[in-house]
Amino acid sequence: MKEILIFPATSLVYSDDVIKSAIGNIQRDLMQRVAFLKNIGKDVEAYRLEQKTNYDIEMLQEVGYCKSMENYSIYFDGRKTGEPPYTLLDYFPDDYLMFIDESHITIPQVGGMYNGDRARKDNLIEYGFRLPSARDNRPLNFNEFVKKQGNTVYISATPSEYELQRPTGLVDPEIEIRKTEGQIDDVITEINKNVANGQRVLVTTLTKRMAEDLTDYLKDSGIKVQYLHSDIDTVERVEILRELRLGKYDVIVGINLLREGIDLPEVSLVIILDADKEGFLRSKTSLVQTIGRAARHVQGRVIMYADNMTDSMKYAISETNRRRKYQKKYNEEHGITPTSIVKEIRGSLVEKEEEINVDDEYVEKLDQKQKRLLIKKLEAKMLLAADGMQFEKAAEYRDQIKEIQSNL
Repeated sequence: MKEILIFPATSLVYSDDVIKSAIGNIQRDLMQRVAFLKNIGKDVEAYRLEQKTNYDIEMLQEVGYCKSMENYSIYFDGRKTGEPPYTLLDYFPDDYLMFIDESHITIPQVGGMYNGDRARKDNLIEYGFRLPSARDNRPLNFNEFVKKQGNTVYISATPSEYELQRPTGLVDPEIEIRKTEGQIDDVITEINKNVANGQRVLVTTLTKRMAEDLTDYLKDSGIKVQYLHSDIDTVERVEILRELRLGKYDVIVGINLLREGIDLPEVSLVIILDADKEGFLRSKTSLVQTIGRAARHVQGRVIMYADNMTDSMKYAISETNRRRKYQKKYNEEHGITPTSIVKEIRGSLVEKEEEINVDDEYVEKLDQKQKRLLIKKLEAKMLLAADGMQFEKAAEYRDQIKEIQSNL
């Protein structure tokens, strides 16, 4: 091998002509900025900027790139000061469709990213760490983002006026407030009504202990119920919600896990216990998000159990009623009949364990070759159980192996 080309671990690689042109523009802006800083008495900042930028220029001349090269992007892209940067959105066709999940958070962040980046860059420029051109290495501002949007679907349980329009015609659920006295018996009555109609129920509590105790009580009452809290890992949580949709459970009891990111079209009733206990889990946003869990079903409704009316409850109820009025009016004007969301139930993320028959009568009928194959399968399961710290299960497989081996 006479020669080998080793490329740098960066995507910012340009031709010699582009680099030469960029260096000339960087040097021009550097001279102007250094002179400006010295004129206002910032000699230290001027020296810092000169040293740092000249080092970057030397790196560009020698190897074709430098650290934090993106801060010089305007010189390489051929953009003018203030022009929007190039993004992935520029590669999509004019008729593309954009989905923005949790848009009540995402949309404000579009403007927030730009403003946060601008504040940080201003500090770097002021203290001589970067040239003013570093400001043009930035996210899109909100107006630039809007211009690059295609047709957009905003997905949120708490949309603002900017995002509000539902293609299903669904309206926000009705809200009812009930006293806490005798609430558990009342909860059971409401659950049974929904279950009789083939619908599901979500119950939200304030503590993990409360969720577990309520789950046990509902089980004793003959209700198919499971609880969700932070100790349950993500895969198991997804599996529990899937089993709720399939009908293995009729009720899920949870805490904060019943707020954002859960889409369960089969749920027609959300029950909020201790709705008047002000705090993180019963704040304005939390209540509105929790209420939104019942907005996927055409018969969606919410029951709050409370003895007092808090400011958060007032806001959540008022906001929900405001939307209901707006949504009903929109449906009437456009001839839309509300329909429940239809959503495919996806396959399980949990791999089903293969059942191995070790019944005595079955094993006795096997020939020697089949018995050895059965032993190999059990050995594999034994090792897997041991690796997973399931030692009792591993011991059970070991005993089964010994019993089969004794009959070889």
